[in-house]
Amino acid sequence: MRSSPLPRMSRRGRVTIGVLVGVFVLFTLLGWGVNAWTDWLWFDEVRYTQVFTGVLATRLLLFLVVGVGMALIVAGNLWLAYRLRPRMRPHSAEQATLERYRMLLSPRLGTWIALASAVVGLFAGLSAQSRWTQWLLFRNGGDFGVKDPEFGVDVGFYVFQLPFWRYLLGVGFTAVVLALLGALAVHYVFGGVRLQGVGDRMTNAARAHLSSLVAVFVLLKAVAYVLDRRAMLLEYNEGAKLYGAGYADVNALLPAKEILAWISVLVAVAIIVFSNAVMRNLVWPGISLALLGVSAVAIGGIYPWAVQTFEVKPSARDKEAPYIERSIEATRSAFGLNATKTTPYAASNLVPPASLATDTSVVPNVRLLDPQLVSETYTQLQQVRGFYDFGSKLDIDRYAVKDKTSDYVVGVREINYGELTDQQNNWINRHTVYTHGYGLVAAPANQVVCGGQPYFVSGFLGEKAQEACSSPTEEIPAQQPRIYYGERMEDDDYAIVGQTGDRNVEFDRPTSTGGEQYYTYTGEGGVKIGSFSRRLLYAIKEQESNFLLSEAVNENSKLLYVRNPRDRVEKVAPFLTLDGDPYPAVVNGRVLWIVDGYTTAATYPYAERVNLQAETTDELTGRGTFQLARENVNYIRNSVKATVDAYDGTVKLYSYDDTDPVLKAWNKAFGGDLVLPKGDIPAELAAHFRYPADLFKVQRNLLTKFHVTDPGDFYSGQDFWQVPNVPDAPDSGQKQPPYYLFTQFPGQEGPRFQLTSAVTPNGRQNLAALVSGSYVDGQPRLEVLELPDQTRISGPAQVHQQMTNNGDIRQQLNLLSSNQAQVQYGNLLSLPFADGMLYVEPVYVKSSSQDAYPLLQKVLLSYGDGGSYVVLANNLGDGIKQLVEQGRRAQTGTPPPSGDNEGTPPPPSTGGTNTPPPLTGELAQAAGQVQAAIAEVKAAQTSGDFERYGRALKALDEAMAAFQRAQAAANGSAGPAPSGSASPSAPASPSPSPNG
Repeated sequence: MRSSPLPRMSRRGRVTIGVLVGVFVLFTLLGWGVNAWTDWLWFDEVRYTQVFTGVLATRLLLFLVVGVGMALIVAGNLWLAYRLRPRMRPHSAEQATLERYRMLLSPRLGTWIALASAVVGLFAGLSAQSRWTQWLLFRNGGDFGVKDPEFGVDVGFYVFQLPFWRYLLGVGFTAVVLALLGALAVHYVFGGVRLQGVGDRMTNAARAHLSSLVAVFVLLKAVAYVLDRRAMLLEYNEGAKLYGAGYADVNALLPAKEILAWISVLVAVAIIVFSNAVMRNLVWPGISLALLGVSAVAIGGIYPWAVQTFEVKPSARDKEAPYIERSIEATRSAFGLNATKTTPYAASNLVPPASLATDTSVVPNVRLLDPQLVSETYTQLQQVRGFYDFGSKLDIDRYAVKDKTSDYVVGVREINYGELTDQQNNWINRHTVYTHGYGLVAAPANQVVCGGQPYFVSGFLGEKAQEACSSPTEEIPAQQPRIYYGERMEDDDYAIVGQTGDRNVEFDRPTSTGGEQYYTYTGEGGVKIGSFSRRLLYAIKEQESNFLLSEAVNENSKLLYVRNPRDRVEKVAPFLTLDGDPYPAVVNGRVLWIVDGYTTAATYPYAERVNLQAETTDELTGRGTFQLARENVNYIRNSVKATVDAYDGTVKLYSYDDTDPVLKAWNKAFGGDLVLPKGDIPAELAAHFRYPADLFKVQRNLLTKFHVTDPGDFYSGQDFWQVPNVPDAPDSGQKQPPYYLFTQFPGQEGPRFQLTSAVTPNGRQNLAALVSGSYVDGQPRLEVLELPDQTRISGPAQVHQQMTNNGDIRQQLNLLSSNQAQVQYGNLLSLPFADGMLYVEPVYVKSSSQDAYPLLQKVLLSYGDGGSYVVLANNLGDGIKQLVEQGRRAQTGTPPPSGDNEGTPPPPSTGGTNTPPPLTGELAQAAGQVQAAIAEVKAAQTSGDFERYGRALKALDEAMAAFQRAQAAANGSAGPAPSGSASPSAPASPSPSPNG
């Protein structure tokens, strides 16, 4: 009895489903179309439409080619299986059951095949379009000019070709498996394959079809073995704890892969022959497949394991030595370590030399301001309005003012939309009024004034400095100080600019008279949204009806979005990995954001593979610096320097490594002119380039092991280093960040702007080396000052503990901290000087009152091994003098005066429990002035008048100086000057430094 067909769906049901599907497709296509259109407009604004069209065309091409190819393979095999169905089928219960499904499929078999193939093709195409980076490199990549040490193949094959070949091989396996499973199902449904009944279980046609697919699968396995031989140079070598093929891989697994490739070819031939020409059954083909599996286990698994266990392990140091050497050479080449200059540094001088007091290259450039701590100070003193923000960490740059180059702590006064009040935070204010920040604020990193404040020299809200304790003129002038693009901008912080008539509506800055100045944007940046179609488009994109209803949007309006400079560069150059710390600079009167871009690869043979997120994370990650993605790489180059104009958002990509093959491939992929040549970099811009922090961290971490170039020593690991933890919180587990300095190290011709980090021996805390990165004549240079193995010189954590645990110093630090204040430590700088080590650590004090900020109050200094010569001084100059005096006394055998703190008279205390001795004469008068100044500081702080507070701090600084002079006169000796008591001169105009 023939089974009845499945019931048909009613007309209403079909219509309902059709409408729902149509609505879903409509909204999906609408959302995709809106995003694509707005992306095109954005890329057109920044003039990088070749990136948009190039990526889109490549993704569509891969989607269509792979998707259609996969669909055709599956559909062809399903159709072939149907065409090869037997015309006559034996009667059985199994066939009677299948008849119902045959009746369902047969009338619309083409539709069912097309639908199944379309689903397979859709998912295959979606997977393929995400491989657009591999395809573009595959098509445009060239040679590295370096050959791998095993096969003599250019490294370009591994970086550009191998990843895409392996992907295509995976696509081939997937297609064959899906075709095999689909064909088997069709053969079964239509009687070509039977589980019950008399006679053969499979027709000749079905056997030929299915065995051919199995043979193709085995042939693909042979290709996989061939590619695996190349890929072995990328695998982890457990014996040597390094990447790349080791002794057992080269001498056992490598020939095993070749043997298995030939066996796979023979098995594929055997399957075809025995299944269709000789015995016409599946017994011998099955035996062939079983032998292939056994061979894979025995030849590819057991034999290499035996070689590793019984031959390599007993003498691994000697057996693995040539392959360890390969890994060392490849890693140093892939990460740019092969040109590292290593210089021995004895650090044998443990006594502070007299030359410290007269030095002009290191001591005057010591950076006292910590960009992480003084961010709060910048915010409080330069904020003016509550919605201005400098971020949680400032940046370090250098400027040449009156032919003198110095470090400057720089920050951009941006709008923080999260700090707008409820009254301010409506749509009109958020997007059309509060559109931009104002000014790049800078202060010399080695100067403090007014009791520990930075000496601000730029970024003022008025034409001249109105703030106390600041330069009276703009030393780093910016002709266009407005900040429309900055790091505080989030994805939804778009701005609508451009007005009709003469009325300005954008809040620009407060005026000195207490009013407010308004402004209208005149830059080239932004997407025009004056037409109704554009307003409708962005109303849909942002899901905001005010684009259509608000009068703030007019025919002259422009929309500024993607305003974070890092996001902006990432969108323009999606193939780059960007450094986590963009920084601003004034170049030719404009504020530019500078972003370092890296080209990376993960298939450089024998090179160590690292995770960028893990290698670059330290104390500052997430606190002013972006965290990198969890990307595994074994090749990296700082090949691009990108700039974003803070006013109009212009993005420029400059090549900084013209020899990088990966950058050449990407530039070729997008027309050849996407990245400007290095020769087009303006000299004024190049003067502000700095060694990128994330690249330096990766290289520094690798140098802790790969500074060892002898394979035997590397295997033993006895000379490995490690990056120390944060000195003032060693138990936190956070690594000490590297720090930028404008200084001169031994062996260098003059001061350079360089990124520096101390490293310690693995498992110990004494100093092992100093690693620095800088630019010399436009080329990156890594240098290592290596100390002797058994050095007595303490590392950063030890030095901090020794300085702060000194009895007299601890007492003074306790006086600085109380229930109303806390002590904070700045960067601990390790400076090689006069064949010894000078350590400098600024000490800040922050009151616990609301809106308080850290002030630099003291400076900790140490020389030698970290514990013998230690001082806590009011300022750097006094500390140097005291260190030199300690050294003189140590060399002459002169004992320190009674009550001396290591030869340093303790500073006068302005508060405490002991009753001070009575003061007379000028000393009493000076003390009275100090007390009056303290009272004025407290009153000014309570009033909230920052201008008055600055004047009060300056008066207190002068009163303290007068008191110390009076005290010195009373004691018959000259006393030290207070920190920052000297008023710095104000040079006229800056020019970028040619150094670095």
